[in-house]
Amino acid sequence: MTHHHPHRSRSSRALAVVLALTASYTVVELVGGLLTGSLALLADAGHMLGDVAALGLALAAAWLAARPATPKRSFGYRRAEILAALANGVALVAIAIWVFVEAIGRLDNPPRILGGWMLVVALAGLAVNLVAAGILARVGEENLNVQAALRHVFADLAGSFGVAVAAVVVLTTGWRQADPVAGMAIALLILASSWTILRDSVAILLETTPAGIDAQEVGRRMAAAEGVVEVHDLHIWTITSGFPTLSAHVLVRSGDDCHARRRELQQLLAREFGLEHTTLQVEHIGESEGLQIAPLRRRTR
Repeated sequence: MTHHHPHRSRSSRALAVVLALTASYTVVELVGGLLTGSLALLADAGHMLGDVAALGLALAAAWLAARPATPKRSFGYRRAEILAALANGVALVAIAIWVFVEAIGRLDNPPRILGGWMLVVALAGLAVNLVAAGILARVGEENLNVQAALRHVFADLAGSFGVAVAAVVVLTTGWRQADPVAGMAIALLILASSWTILRDSVAILLETTPAGIDAQEVGRRMAAAEGVVEVHDLHIWTITSGFPTLSAHVLVRSGDDCHARRRELQQLLAREFGLEHTTLQVEHIGESEGLQIAPLRRRTR
């Protein structure tokens, strides 16, 4: 039977449209920054480039999740999203450092800036980001990837607004230092975005317990379940964003139905902790201790 996911396809279409808009404007802003001499525009283009990568990752994650697993890759290509996010975070840090170095050099001797064109490009960015925010807001409640993309777009709006303010200051007062100051402010915004990406991707690669889940509380709730005597070898980690996983060895009372206890624990984990992908080895107490395997004896003729 084929299952249709209208919400997922609508979210993917929204992400694809916003990706096209954002990527197109990033090129315009990069060219505008080079032609006007504005560091603030170049910095904001770097920030937009990071968001283009984030949107691309969201779409790639949906595509990779649909690919079937293989005997060699039992979880498919889900971790590819995390590796790409790590590379994106490192690239954003490099962009932010370059902007800071360039801005410090320009504070003492700021170059001439075409403030009028700088303002035009910044206002175009505000318009593009408002349209993108409107598209994502219509489907934002349906998909976590869309909600994350919407936060990126709001950050882009702040960046475009900062560039516009700097352009107005340059045009009205002639204080050209407003451009590198705005560039440094946007670089801080880039660093904040990169920190979140790096923190989350490294945490997943190190297989730490997912944020919002208390492993000790999970263990206590499992151990307190009916018929459970002991829980050990409890591991909770994340395969990729939105895919938490749990495995554990559970000992139950002699005579209990191991399959029934396993189903009850799976329902508890899904209901109380949102853990739906679980692997539970359920055995009777003392069962694993009673099995002895003797070495094979060599036959003598």
